[in-house]
Amino acid sequence: MGETATRSEVQAGHPPIPLIGLGADALAAELVRLGVPERQLGMRLRQLKRWVYVRGATSFAEMTDISKDLRERLVGRFSLARPQIVSEQISRDGTRKWLLRLAPGGSCNGAPGPEIETVYIPEEDRGTLCISSQVGCTLNCTFCHTGTQPLVRNLSVGEIVGQIVLARDRLGDWPGRARGEGGGEAAGGQGLRGSVRESTPDGVRGGARGPTVPGRPAGERAITNIVLMGMGEPLLNFENVRDAMALACDPDALGYSRRRVTLSTSGIVPMIGRWGAEAGTMLAISLHAVDDDLRNVLVPINRRYPIAMLLEACRNYPGLSNAKRITFEYVMLKGVNDSPAEARALVRLLAGIPAKINLIPFNPWPGAPYECSDWETIERFGEIINRAGYASPIRRPRGRDIMAACGQLKSASRKLRARERGRGHGDERAGERGLGRDQKRGRKPGCEPKANRA
Repeated sequence: MGETATRSEVQAGHPPIPLIGLGADALAAELVRLGVPERQLGMRLRQLKRWVYVRGATSFAEMTDISKDLRERLVGRFSLARPQIVSEQISRDGTRKWLLRLAPGGSCNGAPGPEIETVYIPEEDRGTLCISSQVGCTLNCTFCHTGTQPLVRNLSVGEIVGQIVLARDRLGDWPGRARGEGGGEAAGGQGLRGSVRESTPDGVRGGARGPTVPGRPAGERAITNIVLMGMGEPLLNFENVRDAMALACDPDALGYSRRRVTLSTSGIVPMIGRWGAEAGTMLAISLHAVDDDLRNVLVPINRRYPIAMLLEACRNYPGLSNAKRITFEYVMLKGVNDSPAEARALVRLLAGIPAKINLIPFNPWPGAPYECSDWETIERFGEIINRAGYASPIRRPRGRDIMAACGQLKSASRKLRARERGRGHGDERAGERGLGRDQKRGRKPGCEPKANRA
């Protein structure tokens, strides 16, 4: 079936196939349908991978080492579309947050697709991209804003990788391509429809094309590190996240070192060892408490996988060594988990595990039931851990003014009822059921560390 058949399919209502995230076997099968000889498949797969993931092509017309005839057939069958940018906010500290709209999927009677948030955090020696793995979350961690948004669905491989591709577009992180350059098929006819807002000491100002702000690390790459710490629990979308990170770490695709990719989990114990064996990235554990009674409240999945079980999985994590330590994340909540006794208990708890401990000042969000520990309390907690021989950096809050800091991400998307979306499809039902229950939340105001200490 050649060009004519493919265009007929598109005209008959078959949407183009997203090329970003498409597996090699599926792509090869589609190329055969387009009339590509079997002896050319390997070459064509390598060409397309290079154009999509190494050069960041936004149009098939750019693919000049592919014949014009085949490019025309590719246009009729595939799409290079990225997620649609609804809004882009830029913090006074250079942090950027994108609100991204995904394709609707299924039969949604014209309803817009769900939305996720992705954050870029620039520092002098690195640039970290924080990506999402689900729309919403099932785990209901009581200190996390995402936990107040019920799960809508898992993200596909293409939607996970698409966040990286989109961020590289906006940051000019492709060879020979300027910041924000895009359009054509990649924009999907949508492009940047929302606003670009820059937070300043005097307020927020916006512009149609996005302001130029400082905040790109030295070196060739704007994005040097990827962290799966955005919306959702990545180990509850295991296969899609694994396959997306395989593309991220493929030296012939996006080319990130596995030591530059970190997956953060709340503690889905059966999947931790499997992730280490199949993906081999760095691991972070969202711990936040030193006893089960408190962690049951803060991280309700602890009721299913208590601390002892979680730490046993950590001790057995494939490749664990002093050169490949696990990061334990510990949010500092005033009067809840921040006493010197708890710092000493944390040291005892992690004995024998090659680890570092990230202390995270609580980042407030509307209606949060907690306050941030006083800065002196956080420093005292960290000193106890340091004296025990563990690195315990205090994570400097970034992007608080645009609600982009750790634990602040959330979108307005909700899961459509059956009568709203027509006949549903499996991906919207994805995610483990019954892992948590809505927690009762108080209305204590949040607080921030002193400005000169952040």
